[in-house]
Amino acid sequence: MENSEEIRLNKYIAHCGITSRRKAAELVKNGDISVNDVCVTDPFILVKPEDIVCYKGKLLKQQKNLVYVLMNKPKDTITSLSDEKGRRTVMDIIDKKVKERIYPVGRLDYKTTGLLLLTNDGDLATKLAHPSHKIPKIYQAKLDKDLSPKDLDTIRKGFELEDGPVEVDWIQFPGEDKNVVNVEIHMGKNRIVRRIFEHFGYEILTLDRIYYAGLTKKDLPRSWFRHLTEKEVIMLKHFI
Repeated sequence: MENSEEIRLNKYIAHCGITSRRKAAELVKNGDISVNDVCVTDPFILVKPEDIVCYKGKLLKQQKNLVYVLMNKPKDTITSLSDEKGRRTVMDIIDKKVKERIYPVGRLDYKTTGLLLLTNDGDLATKLAHPSHKIPKIYQAKLDKDLSPKDLDTIRKGFELEDGPVEVDWIQFPGEDKNVVNVEIHMGKNRIVRRIFEHFGYEILTLDRIYYAGLTKKDLPRSWFRHLTEKEVIMLKHFI
């Protein structure tokens, strides 16, 4: 029985602001976590406030100040804490401007631009990333040619990819150009928007996430970031 002071190990790690609860469980199973100098592999054991929890020998402390940062990610930037190839990451943009240790919620691929949330709130990050919460995301894609009425209709109705069915919430042209398309989707499959259009023979020239869980890019230029307001944080938590 878990009492009010005890907390599951994966949740404790997430509260330390280094990763989400799901990723924290992986760290434990990989043998990267020790509790009171003993390596543990069960992410669900209970730890007490006085226990010493370390990640690869480094002491972990639970974050007291929860931080929520919204970034307008530029292209050619990796959505990770570091990159073995030396490419620019979103953390290079944050640099030392945020003193708390935060990490990205979900991913945008190297070429994709747009809204990205970073936080040290492990609980919120885990829930936002989980498919069951169906967090809405809107992407604007510029294609190498006009999207045909037939393909538009097929995408609206839903179709199959090699790893299962694909459903979009809606898809439409934001203006007169038929090669610029907005699509709302809540699926979490890897590269799903690119794969949708590639399936029908289109090349995506640019892909931009313009909406995420009620948040937009208003007054947020490319490569800039800002802290969420208290009202925005409350709104995010209403999604889950």
